[in-house]
Amino acid sequence: MRIYSLHAKQTLPISMETAWEFLSDPSNLKIITPDHMGFVIHSGTERSMFAGQIIQYKVSPFPGFTTKWVTEITHVDKGSYFVDEQRFGPYSLWHHKHFIRKVDQGVEMEDVIHYKLPLGWLGRLAHPILVKKQLKQIFSYRETKLSELFGTIPGKSAKLEFKSF
Repeated sequence: MRIYSLHAKQTLPISMETAWEFLSDPSNLKIITPDHMGFVIHSGTERSMFAGQIIQYKVSPFPGFTTKWVTEITHVDKGSYFVDEQRFGPYSLWHHKHFIRKVDQGVEMEDVIHYKLPLGWLGRLAHPILVKKQLKQIFSYRETKLSELFGTIPGKSAKLEFKSF
């Protein structure tokens, strides 16, 4: 069994309140997801984020493959972090922690994701060819989109790191 991790950080020149308001609104996920992924939210955005919230959406991570994805918000510390976990979808495991911290010129947003692919050795084979490449593309798009929306801090570049264990 191989579990992968993705660790991303981005610093933005905004307040903690602005960062939380944007990131804790599930409907904003569509804004920071590449259009080619056909991301559509079906339910779960009627109320502001809370522990136990179920969000259902459809996504096409690869051409010709569309899947339903159901996540649950399992933990929320208003203004500083939340956790979403896949309940149904393309991964065997998806555990995504979102942190927001105040820094000198704004906020640092940090994502820590642990995930496992289905299909055993076939999933492990697909990871570097398809999955890792797709996740890099998604987080690169997200970084660009957030910079367009909120600006950048000179000398502060985003970081993206993958590991497996």
